[in-house]
Amino acid sequence: MQAQQENRQSDDGIHHELLIDGASCGSCVAKIESALKRVPGVTSAEMNFAQRTVSVFGDEDASALIKAIEAAGYRATVSAAESTDDVLAEKEAADLSYYRRLMREMTIALLLGVPLMIYSILGGEMAVTTTTERTVWLLVGVLTLAVMVFSGKHFYIGAWQSLKNHSANMDTLIALGTGTAWFYSMVVVLVPYLLPEMARHVYFEATAMIIGLINLGLALELKARGRTSEAIKRLIGLQPKMARVIRDDKELDIAIDEVVLNDVVRVRPGEKIPVDGEVVEGHSAIDESMLTGEPMPVEKSEGDEVVAGTINKSGSVVFKATRVGKDTALAQIINMVKRAQNSKPPIGRLADVISAYFVPVVMITAVVSALVWLNFGPEPTVAFAIVSATTVLIIACPCALGLATPMSVMVGIGKAAEAGVLIRNGEALQTASKITAMVLDKTGTITLGAPKVTDILVADGQDENTVLQLAATLEAGSEHPLAMAIVESANERGLDAGKASNFNAIAGHGVQADVQGKTLLFGNEKLMQKHGVELGGFVAKAQALAAEAKTPMYFSVDNKLAAIIAVADPVKDDSIAAIKRLQSNGVRVIMLTGDNRDTAKAVADKVGVKEFFAEVQPDDKSKKVQTLQMEGEVVGMTGDGINDAPALAIADVGFAIGTGTDVAIESADITLMRGSLHGLADAIAISKATLSNIKQNLFGAFVYNAAGVPLAAGVLYPFFGVLLSPVIAGAAMAFSSLTVVTNANRLRLFKAKEH
Repeated sequence: MQAQQENRQSDDGIHHELLIDGASCGSCVAKIESALKRVPGVTSAEMNFAQRTVSVFGDEDASALIKAIEAAGYRATVSAAESTDDVLAEKEAADLSYYRRLMREMTIALLLGVPLMIYSILGGEMAVTTTTERTVWLLVGVLTLAVMVFSGKHFYIGAWQSLKNHSANMDTLIALGTGTAWFYSMVVVLVPYLLPEMARHVYFEATAMIIGLINLGLALELKARGRTSEAIKRLIGLQPKMARVIRDDKELDIAIDEVVLNDVVRVRPGEKIPVDGEVVEGHSAIDESMLTGEPMPVEKSEGDEVVAGTINKSGSVVFKATRVGKDTALAQIINMVKRAQNSKPPIGRLADVISAYFVPVVMITAVVSALVWLNFGPEPTVAFAIVSATTVLIIACPCALGLATPMSVMVGIGKAAEAGVLIRNGEALQTASKITAMVLDKTGTITLGAPKVTDILVADGQDENTVLQLAATLEAGSEHPLAMAIVESANERGLDAGKASNFNAIAGHGVQADVQGKTLLFGNEKLMQKHGVELGGFVAKAQALAAEAKTPMYFSVDNKLAAIIAVADPVKDDSIAAIKRLQSNGVRVIMLTGDNRDTAKAVADKVGVKEFFAEVQPDDKSKKVQTLQMEGEVVGMTGDGINDAPALAIADVGFAIGTGTDVAIESADITLMRGSLHGLADAIAISKATLSNIKQNLFGAFVYNAAGVPLAAGVLYPFFGVLLSPVIAGAAMAFSSLTVVTNANRLRLFKAKEH
């Protein structure tokens, strides 16, 4: 196996990600992490047993880390791959090679073990009584030794490395179990007279079958484990290999890694966007569903941003490259998902701790079991002692325990990424399932965050488009958000703004100007009263609009009221349904906003939120979160702005809207790539499903080991005369790991229901 080194500077230092060879069970995790944490300069080290990767942050270089891993009895080497794509391809090639090796080793072992097992089942003589039988069984013993060397070598090397480091792991148990069975059988063959006649039974078939079955289990586990990387593979597959750039007025097709900042790139209909950029020419609809989970294409035109990996559905666009290589949003998403998959939720650390103590306890149990059989068991006591000790050692291998958490985390976080939900770490994944209260910012979270024209109420004899065009002409030079909303609305209708003269901004009232020889006024009721404009029944209409959280503005032409134009920050199309979905799942929803109380109440009433706090300052948002936490709530906070960052950081789980600011996203534990609040319910649903899957895996692994060890020790023998065979123990151990991996992969079928 090879190791991948990924150098990236962060607040914690350089990030190294290494692939580990020789880690065989959950107890290896604690040893490798401890060895790395003892290296000066290392700030954190987290191993993902399912992927055999370890993520290390610190100031040490890779060579020092590899040396520490080797000193702990494991192996790691630096990968020559330069990109994530190459690394994944290299890992797949290494896994395929390892899989084929395991299958070869399994085949050789079972070619010997299966015939011997069939011979035994059919009543063949497995005892040594004559010289001929000694000769035949000596030949079988030599063949079994060859199987141990060819097919089981990695178990014995791993056990020896652990012994040198004064520790024990799965390899130790397998090596002791199979080695004891073979050694005892050879004693029977070479010096049978040292043993009572009833104890002269050979167990070569057990050694060969155990090695074969465990290799088969490892191969099947490796195959199933590969499916957990599907999310990463799909993300990497989003990025095209080639890009068409325009250089010196010529269009050139070049490799994606040759694109540099400020390159001008052309993308035709049906092609993928190769790098992040800003549109400089053309108009198109871009399918961003693979990144955001949002099915509707997004219209893009000059000045809009495009993201690597999205698909240009219609129209040719030319854009300037603003982020390339590892700086693209897609590359950063891939890194975030990989890091999250390597992290552990708190429940997973429990399994690591148990695994670290489990192997020594099993070895003591095997010795105690053998002693009980030697002292209190029926004849042949020696044979019964060997069988029970070997079976205990084999059945107790804690592979399933070590796989239980990381397999589920990998699939769960990958599944979330496919839904446009980026989870930063395992702790956030676990805590999200326990959220009891969700705090929502209003602007940009529940609402779109950008004012839009919502109503145009025209007076008799006036035309709506004419009114809007004149208002846009009046406001064309202003940068006020409300003015920009008027101009944008006119542009959407294809209405071109004209030229205004004698423009006058009247503080606290509105604006005045001359357009096409007409005097225009646009502002509040005070402005109209000042100029003697008769409002009539439009005052009541304006008040009704204001009660709906809209800002009504009066528009007059030559001192005659022409229309009321209302502007509002509209509620997102699916906010009402998403909030209802959260509430139906038992989550208490609270809205916080810096806006005035009337507007806040109108929005809260519209979306069905009963608790809201208005005119809240940025530092007060974090205090509100703390207050809820003191009440015993597990609090999720959702926001999109810089002012939300303190509250996002202090919440139990911070959710950032992916369309928001970088500061908010960096402060959050979970990022919703699409603007929809359905992402919150999706994240919670996926979190609950993943945690449930982890618990199923841990329960299965604990029950398997808790029940398996006493059975292997022979607790049923006094009552039913049943003693578990080492071969059955080997098969059961392989099956338990495969069961955990298969159960984790069930998560890939999970779909969050939007209702």
